[in-house]
Amino acid sequence: MDPIEIGINPIIFSVFGRELRWYGAMMALGVFVLLLWVYIQVRRGAKISTDDLIGGAIVGIISGIVFARLLHVFDGIESIKYYFSNPTKIIGGSGLAVYGAILGAAMGVWIYCRIRKLDYFYAVDVITPGIIMAQAIGRIGCLIAGCCYGEAGSLINIVYTHPLTAGHAGHIVQPVQLYEIVFLLVLLSLILVFRRKMKISGIQFLTYLGTYSLWRFAIGFVRAGPPGMGQAQIIGLIASTICFGGIVYLLVKEKKKRRAIDTASASGHEEGVT
Repeated sequence: MDPIEIGINPIIFSVFGRELRWYGAMMALGVFVLLLWVYIQVRRGAKISTDDLIGGAIVGIISGIVFARLLHVFDGIESIKYYFSNPTKIIGGSGLAVYGAILGAAMGVWIYCRIRKLDYFYAVDVITPGIIMAQAIGRIGCLIAGCCYGEAGSLINIVYTHPLTAGHAGHIVQPVQLYEIVFLLVLLSLILVFRRKMKISGIQFLTYLGTYSLWRFAIGFVRAGPPGMGQAQIIGLIASTICFGGIVYLLVKEKKKRRAIDTASASGHEEGVT
């Protein structure tokens, strides 16, 4: 099968020296969809105020961007050497690690919930589908821009032809970004179908983050880059272990809680009979 050509200009338009790129536009659209999802959940009766949900989302977006940039800066020895030799380049939006954005947002929302005395797991469960939607939309920007591509393979191959592409122009690569979009849409569908059965706060979010972490570990062997496990893969293994361990902990905790309630109820019933 011949590779599919992508010759889209990564720059949508430029005005007075300022560029609007597809990557940035899709990220902005993803954030909008996330906030829209939050608004809809509040309207449907989510047990948290509009101010807190939107406030948490804004804090998560900011902390996500900061952490995403930090992971990009510290992504390998060469990257560290470059940015420490050019410290003025550290602050910028040209390089953002999506996985870092997710983890940074999760930590930012956790801090916000601690300050506001909110149930963290309940809050992130409410916004989890919105996060997945935002990720999928953001990856569309990656696909058009050419970043985050994979090694040439036997599945689907593409070739970027525009001279301004962030991809490896003229070389056959795999559309890893497309694979991730499909994966995220499947994960979103499963969570939307089964979310009503995930009654314990935190299960929904930990399922999403743990599953996505495993995905990042696996897809890292297909993405173009230096040999060996990359930063995202190592973090993915650690994060998935923590998430699935957290799910087991929450399930065991809930089981013990129900057992204690049943024991107390049975004890009360026996006293009433006596």
